[in-house]
Amino acid sequence: MNPFAMFSLRRCCGALVLVLACATATAAEVSSAADLTIEGTIDGRDNRSYRELPFQVPDGVARITVEFDYGGREHKTTIDLGLIGPGDFLGRDGFRGWSGGNKRVFTVSAADATPSYPAGALPAGEWKVLLGIPNIRADQRAGYVARIHFGTAGRPDALPAAIAGKPLRSGPGWYRGDLHMHSGHSDGSCASQAGARVPCPLFLTAQAASRHGLDFVAVTEHNTVSHLSALRELQPYFDRLLLMPGIEITTFQGHANVFGTYAPVDFRVGSAAVPDWDSVLRALEKRGAPVSINHPIRPSDERCMGCGWTPMPAADLSRVAMVEAVNGGDADTPGSGIAFWQRELNAGRRLTGIGGSDNHDAPTEAEETYGASRIGRPTTVVHARELSMPAILEGLRAGNVFVDVRGSKDRALELSARHGDQQVAMGGALRLRAGDEAKLSLTVRNVAGGRVETLVDGVVAPLIGQPTIDEAEQRFDFRWRSDGARHWLRVDVRDAQGRLLLMGNPVYFTRR
Repeated sequence: MNPFAMFSLRRCCGALVLVLACATATAAEVSSAADLTIEGTIDGRDNRSYRELPFQVPDGVARITVEFDYGGREHKTTIDLGLIGPGDFLGRDGFRGWSGGNKRVFTVSAADATPSYPAGALPAGEWKVLLGIPNIRADQRAGYVARIHFGTAGRPDALPAAIAGKPLRSGPGWYRGDLHMHSGHSDGSCASQAGARVPCPLFLTAQAASRHGLDFVAVTEHNTVSHLSALRELQPYFDRLLLMPGIEITTFQGHANVFGTYAPVDFRVGSAAVPDWDSVLRALEKRGAPVSINHPIRPSDERCMGCGWTPMPAADLSRVAMVEAVNGGDADTPGSGIAFWQRELNAGRRLTGIGGSDNHDAPTEAEETYGASRIGRPTTVVHARELSMPAILEGLRAGNVFVDVRGSKDRALELSARHGDQQVAMGGALRLRAGDEAKLSLTVRNVAGGRVETLVDGVVAPLIGQPTIDEAEQRFDFRWRSDGARHWLRVDVRDAQGRLLLMGNPVYFTRR
């Protein structure tokens, strides 16, 4: 055997198979363990040659991710990368892409792939990492290592750490985003160079969100995942804007967003394959992908078939994480989802209230000022441990979230409650006996001239003696006494004309 073509296969978890199938995960969870590792060396005799590193792909693999590294760069050693499937090189399932020296990590799946590699089926068999060696000096020797991760069809939304990416920003804080938007991958459109209405490139949507100063967006195309590869292409450029994948599951019985998903969802509610909404929700629950009901009180007729939430039979909302309480500019209209959300809260559901622009037109900079549905209006503001998709989704589930209805860049609302040694933020619960008194603290910023509105179980309750906001940053301390039953309390901020500016999520009071 040529010693310079040697490689080793390292076993992980005792088997050269799908380690990722041994664990459970939620959407956007990551793994850093490689399923197999191939190591080897090259020397001067390999200059201007190609090498294939074969590896076996078992049945049931839905994603292949390759991490590659090598030494000798200080001596101008260069190794380029490609991927070959089990078929003939130029035939079906053969050549799967070439990134040269441009990338050290790439991924392929049926739904998405790193630029340089097309998405497609991943048949079992012998695959090969293709190395091209344009330069290694005659007297040099360099080692390389390829770490290969497999993902299974049962966990399509769990990504290896290699492609999940580092957080765009470290540390806990409030991160501002838009959780509902569309591009030309579904029904988003904008003006072409000649002024015609055309499907709008995703780049323009991301550019408008970045211009607005958002920290994250979820691109939620109708029933498709064709935009996933585009998001992979754009994310390195938008290194201050987190681009999260999503799908708007669009049915004749309601719409809902699912976030952090990397595989299609069967949306055919009412068909033999998908008899009801619970079938969809159960499947997504198994995948760990959080679901948000969209614009639930919209009409559902020939004006907008399926836009209202009308599942038949009624869906089990314990499998839902969020409700889009504000869609575009509907906060103070009969079409707002706030009433629906509050009814579900009163029924005992703990659902995070969020907002989304539902933008379809990637407005220009000039149009952003006047558009009725511009990106970031409303803005959903999430307290998260960092700016990464796992952290944002975790923060949305936890419920320490408020909605900046007008999409400002700096308005803020923070609410906490405590009793004894218990202290919680929005989304948390205090355990109280009858007669116990909760102490609440509210801080609002950049809404001078506004007015605080406290709501208990959806009914306005005058718990603050002087609710007018006079300062750029103002704190309100107030109390609420428990009757021993289950309740929830949240805070809104309205302007001097009574229009909603900030919508807060609840703190919950439960029986002790």
